[in-house]
Amino acid sequence: MVHQLVAAFQIFQRRAGEGAIVASVLRPSVASREALQAFHDEDYLDYVLDPLPPNERPNHDTGKEFGIEDDCPWFRGLNVYVPAVAGATLAAAETLISGRADIAIAWDGGRHHAQKSSASGFCYVADIPLAIMLLKKAKSPKRPRIMYLDLDLHWSDGVSKPLSNQHPPSRILTLSVHHTAPGFFPADQLAHLTPEDTTDPYTLSIPLARGASASTFATIWPSIEGIRGAFMPDFVVVQCGVDGLAGDPMATWNWSLAVEEEGSLGWCIQKVLSWNHRTLLLGGGGYHSANAARAWTYLTLLAAGKQPETEMPIPEHGSWPRYAPSFTMEIEKGSMPDENQQDYLQMVNERFAIIGRRIRVDSTNDI
Repeated sequence: MVHQLVAAFQIFQRRAGEGAIVASVLRPSVASREALQAFHDEDYLDYVLDPLPPNERPNHDTGKEFGIEDDCPWFRGLNVYVPAVAGATLAAAETLISGRADIAIAWDGGRHHAQKSSASGFCYVADIPLAIMLLKKAKSPKRPRIMYLDLDLHWSDGVSKPLSNQHPPSRILTLSVHHTAPGFFPADQLAHLTPEDTTDPYTLSIPLARGASASTFATIWPSIEGIRGAFMPDFVVVQCGVDGLAGDPMATWNWSLAVEEEGSLGWCIQKVLSWNHRTLLLGGGGYHSANAARAWTYLTLLAAGKQPETEMPIPEHGSWPRYAPSFTMEIEKGSMPDENQQDYLQMVNERFAIIGRRIRVDSTNDI
């Protein structure tokens, strides 16, 4: 649905005028096994890249040891899906490294729960660590710094945890803004609010309570800006999960999309793009298919230098009936109360200001 809607808006079929942003579609290649082995264990790849159904394999291995169960079942074509998703994200990263693009998008990527040796949380391939590791190898006068920002409802365990505790000053910084609560997936100590005296100021978390809204994100945005300013990345990777938007079946946050509203998803992404770092935008969670397509198409329009409006009608195309009843880009606002208290949000900003100063000292010493 996402690709159909992006195509319906003809974003990539308009000639660029003087000073306009040129947008184009690139056909990625599938990732090789060697590329996948840069992060994943060989035994895991042996299992997911085997085209035979588990019951037709010599040992009838169900795949439980590799997380192939429950929300990550085996399906026909898994052996094609894994290298295809990774290939798309790696191709997008490569366009940034080569200088062919300042912004690259792979909405099929953003699988931030996949582990080195197992699938998890609907994620079968760790395309994000693979892309970050590729960006880290980019040739430049100085070793590149990569900032990873995760805006998904869920904590980025498949990215933040394996990239944590690197030798300071780290060239990779991860910052996840997410929801945490008892029993909420995924549970980990690193998902809690990062303490100001953390031994790892490059692995950062900002958990938000139920009902997080544009107002919440606007309040904590100075923390994100401060960390970016202290770290000064060469590349920014953003996981744009949309399961926190109002109307998503997760029903946990009450986030909005329209760029005109301070703190909305569109507003946050526009702020990231204004940093003028080479930026990789990835997909993620989102369980209301029509709204996910709306959101990622909206962000594609922003990245292409357009000024989208949520009242824009959905162009007629094959999936048009699925956007009923409004047939517009609007995602209806919810009425869920925002449980994020101002004193907590202020504490976040104060704590991250201290962490930012620590990062700035490290970055200065590393020049």
